[in-house]
Amino acid sequence: MNKKINCIILDDEPFAVKLIADYASKISRLNVLYADSDVFKAIEVLNTESVDLIFIDIQMPQLTGIELMQMFNQKYNFIITSAYSQYALEAFQFHVIDYLLKPITFNRFYQSVEKFIRWQETFQVQEKAGEDYLFVKADRKHYKIALNDILFIEGLRDYIRIHTNDEKIMALENMKDILGKLPSNQFIRIHRSYIIPKDKIKVIDGNQIVMKSGNALPIGETYRKLVSEWLN
Repeated sequence: MNKKINCIILDDEPFAVKLIADYASKISRLNVLYADSDVFKAIEVLNTESVDLIFIDIQMPQLTGIELMQMFNQKYNFIITSAYSQYALEAFQFHVIDYLLKPITFNRFYQSVEKFIRWQETFQVQEKAGEDYLFVKADRKHYKIALNDILFIEGLRDYIRIHTNDEKIMALENMKDILGKLPSNQFIRIHRSYIIPKDKIKVIDGNQIVMKSGNALPIGETYRKLVSEWLN
């Protein structure tokens, strides 16, 4: 079964929100997490859920679509839904998959979603368990990292720092999303700020884990049960 595409619909026109949400409901791959005009509520969703795609109007009352894309700086994929074509050049400086001019037909909407799916299948980070590497995006580049080279992953607000044998890579990811891209039989989250490879554990000493690299990492209270169940 194909993975659902979690999406957000943001538009200042209630009719446009309803129309796009109705179109989305007709495409089984799309799962709408939020559809309305409140940018700040949408940001709350972005900070708590895993979002794949954002349908966004350029002219919004609280923050413009351009300002929102600037805030997240290449972190999300956007499809623009606008009545104005003059913003296209500026919009495509960001991770814009397509630019839909209103009035939007279902056929044009469907083509746009299919374009995103093709892009996702071709370029997006592979999420299959058992792969021996993953890609992360940092500084507008995609880094290929061998799983065996990862010493541990550190969460830093909206970023992560991947500690490897040779370097530390800062990527605009969150811990929830990166964990989903790692094979669960090889990696475990032990703290809100740490994910570790199981085969690089040297010793578990009370509420901390000492890695073979020498790094001593705490086990968070929320994750103690998970670690205990894995050990048993």
